[in-house]
Amino acid sequence: MSAPQHDEGVSSPAVKKLGREIRYDAVAAVIAALVGMLALLVAGYTAYIQRQQVSAQVWPYLMWANSDNGMDYLWINKGVGPAIIRNAVVLVDGKPQRDWNAVMHSLQVDPQGYAQSTFNHNVISAGETLEWLKFKDHDQFLAFRTAARKHLGFKVCYCSTLGDCWVNDSTRGDGNTRFEVGKCPAVPESRQFQD
Repeated sequence: MSAPQHDEGVSSPAVKKLGREIRYDAVAAVIAALVGMLALLVAGYTAYIQRQQVSAQVWPYLMWANSDNGMDYLWINKGVGPAIIRNAVVLVDGKPQRDWNAVMHSLQVDPQGYAQSTFNHNVISAGETLEWLKFKDHDQFLAFRTAARKHLGFKVCYCSTLGDCWVNDSTRGDGNTRFEVGKCPAVPESRQFQD
């Protein structure tokens, strides 16, 4: 008796049941593609987390204050990174003022006996306090402060070194209300405060 012959063109009964032959190289390629996609997603998420961590390390927190003892108006950066001042608008009764002399005139306060620091387009370092406006005479300071409480407001847009930006708006809330913005709004030169 002779052994049965197998025809090379005919597949075995097990392969016929499946319908087609398994190609292990194709399966390996699909698995490799999935692993590569997963690695890409993990790398993207890791970059996002690192950006958040760096953002927290350079976060500025700018706020204003006035000091009766120092007879001045201050800007304080209580954050951990520098605050880059992009623009500042000072308002008296909602109208933009060009400089401190215009503010004093609008508030009907004698414009003599004060010193000022440049604030607009400046950089305030972490932990730095900038004396924005300092009076030499206590009575003049009290007159200015009394008028300012009712009529003075400002809007300051500042950014971190990573380009995250905020607006400090004294006309909202408690006077130190700040909110995040995508970028600083464009303010015409005629409305910006020139200190």
